[in-house]
Amino acid sequence: MTSSRLPGVLVTLLGAVALAVAVATLAAPGLLRGPDAMDGSAQGTALVMLLVGLPTYAASAVWTRAGSFAGELVLTGVTAYLLYNAVMFVFAAPFNRLFLLYVAMLGLAIAALAHEVLEVWRRADRDMEVPPRWVAGYVLVVVALNALVWLGGVVPAVLGDDPGAVLEGTGVATNPVYVQDLAFWLPVMAWLGIGAWQGHRPRAALVAAGLVMWVVEAVGVAVDQWWAHAADPSSPVASAGAVPLFLAVAVVATVPTAVSLRSAR
Repeated sequence: MTSSRLPGVLVTLLGAVALAVAVATLAAPGLLRGPDAMDGSAQGTALVMLLVGLPTYAASAVWTRAGSFAGELVLTGVTAYLLYNAVMFVFAAPFNRLFLLYVAMLGLAIAALAHEVLEVWRRADRDMEVPPRWVAGYVLVVVALNALVWLGGVVPAVLGDDPGAVLEGTGVATNPVYVQDLAFWLPVMAWLGIGAWQGHRPRAALVAAGLVMWVVEAVGVAVDQWWAHAADPSSPVASAGAVPLFLAVAVVATVPTAVSLRSAR
């Protein structure tokens, strides 16, 4: 296989495996073995992946192949979304018959995202204008608020008499949302936002990709919360009130996302 074909093969394989994960999760919910709310959350995630994430992924792959830098940014953002949720399937779903598919999705998403980030970085000085500073400001505000919300749950639990209480109803040993957001995604988006504020084109380009990820993930959270609450209204991990909140977040985030993508030449 030549190196020029490898990116296309990665994109195709990741799309195929993610499609298999989504379809199997929806078509055979009995494979899931967690609390009802967590299984409902996984099904909601699979539904958004199937109806929103993967069609956007496929369209942006075609757009990218035609030479569009904006398409490359969307593809990078949706790949980041698939990576985020691959981590959730691997670590938030109790071990089940889909585990090897989850792991394959995770590995392929890591490889594909690494390639796409490098490609965006290579092309950005030529193909990207820096969007208005308010876009970077928006990113930094969201990062700060998100970190405060997570730390507002984690810090009291860590300092309290029963740290495990924060995991009530999840059926997991730790919360992969806290882990990946606090250890990776939020620090990375903060670094990219600072770079965009300073006029650094490669980081501004990756901010656009990160915003795409945020929009799709916000829709995913709204739907997984709705499904989780329907599966178990008494569960502390699901909230009907989160549905309109995250739909509103997705709508608001489309504005800086669109502005950023229009900055691609």
